[in-house]
Amino acid sequence: MSAEKRERDRKGKVKISNILLALIGTLFIFCVSVYLVLNIRQIYYFDINFLKIDKETGLDDWIIRENYDILIDYNLVTKQVGELQLPSFPMSDAGRIHFEEVRRIFFAIQYAGAACLLLFAAGFAHRFCRKDFECLKLTALFSAVIPLTVGAAIAVSWQKIFVLFHELVFQNDYWIFDPVTDPVINILPDEFFFHCAAAILLFILIGSAASGILYRMLTQIRRRK
Repeated sequence: MSAEKRERDRKGKVKISNILLALIGTLFIFCVSVYLVLNIRQIYYFDINFLKIDKETGLDDWIIRENYDILIDYNLVTKQVGELQLPSFPMSDAGRIHFEEVRRIFFAIQYAGAACLLLFAAGFAHRFCRKDFECLKLTALFSAVIPLTVGAAIAVSWQKIFVLFHELVFQNDYWIFDPVTDPVINILPDEFFFHCAAAILLFILIGSAASGILYRMLTQIRRRK
């Protein structure tokens, strides 16, 4: 094998590795975005008044917040909450199972985010030593695709996307709550989830932009040397 051919093969392998690293970076941006929105409780606090949740349910603001906070803590790895107990709402067996399924998804996202951070940091450290920053450019491009495609779909029909998401993620219909047996659904209107989805897409765009900016900065520094 000629030296020239070996060089071409080497560059091809680097390109593939950069793509893989960029996919890890994109997944990390997604996981972080979900985690941030899950923790920014002010989104829901704002919606209590904006969507008139308190007036629609007849519940005091502090009662709604208390139950929402418990629900969020239940989905955070760091809180290590055991069984979900909402002080103001009864739950059916189906409702409890659904919340357990949601918790497993959020836990998986949080663990995946931590794993992606370690993998991307290790991979990028190696690329940094070689002054190869292509993975950042690819991460910016890949992560930009998510909000653009999903955002366009949501703009066409949020309700269809909302239903399709649940049908794909959950293997049952427990996500269809009966307000009589699971009145907690009354404080979780669809519009709130729309706001969360929009916030997640916004954070992904920010992550994409940050990756692109960092790529430009490092590339310019490399060229000056």
